[in-house]
Amino acid sequence: MAAISRDEVAHLARLSRLAVTPDELDMFAGQLDVILQSVARVGEVAADDIPPTSHSVPLTNVFRDDVVVPGLTLEEALSGAPDQAEQRFRVPRILDEEA
Repeated sequence: MAAISRDEVAHLARLSRLAVTPDELDMFAGQLDVILQSVARVGEVAADDIPPTSHSVPLTNVFRDDVVVPGLTLEEALSGAPDQAEQRFRVPRILDEEA
């Protein structure tokens, strides 16, 4: 028995706001049925004695402590700028702005 009917595919298409032809309904019903059967087979393989995992190997994150260090002064930051205006980096305009 098919896991998904043609009417269910039409309902999903309406919810998704997709225009689907009658021929596509039949095609998608078959394709979705194969997908749902495959997912069901995966569920059959899962064993109760195997704990669920998100990775096949254990992962350990290595974090460093946050250390506050002094940043650049405004003058230091702008010292290497090819062009500056009003204490800011000046770059070529790429978008037109309306006043």
